[in-house]
Amino acid sequence: MQLWELLLTAVALSMDAFAVSVSKGLAMQKVTFKKALTVGIWFGGFQALMPLLGYLLGTQFQKQIEAIDHWVAFVLLALIGGNMIREALFSKEDQEETADLGFRAMLLLAIATSIDALAVGITYACLKVDVVPAVSFIGIVTLTLSAAGVFIGHIFGKKYQSKAELAGGIILLLIGTKILLEHMGVFVAR
Repeated sequence: MQLWELLLTAVALSMDAFAVSVSKGLAMQKVTFKKALTVGIWFGGFQALMPLLGYLLGTQFQKQIEAIDHWVAFVLLALIGGNMIREALFSKEDQEETADLGFRAMLLLAIATSIDALAVGITYACLKVDVVPAVSFIGIVTLTLSAAGVFIGHIFGKKYQSKAELAGGIILLLIGTKILLEHMGVFVAR
């Protein structure tokens, strides 16, 4: 996987966490660097942990699916991306976020926003991606965007939540399509 693909994947995966971070910032009376960093560490940590777990799981059955690994990668990324697009365009839920940064609240949000990264980790096993740098990069990008999301939410409100999720979904769909087309010989990676 090339660096630009990894960057796009990291940004796309971080969009759910970014959207929740924007909501957190909106709910806070006062935003501090410590609060923004707390949110970033929770989301970045789980966005790094989940693809690592997915990778470890994927390597367990990699040999059995080697012939169709490109389809597995495409389907997983298309499902994740499609779901993000659907939520961005059609979700009428106006979830009211609280400023709670307690262990239980943040643990549940971190897990919820990083479940899709588990599937990406399985994709990484199929594509034989060097997982440690990849998950580290995903974690750092998510930490940065989530911390920034807290400040953005505090300043601008919910204006950017659905746009971020839509962009993330489109990026994942495009990467999945590229993987499939490369394997079919339609498109050659450089």
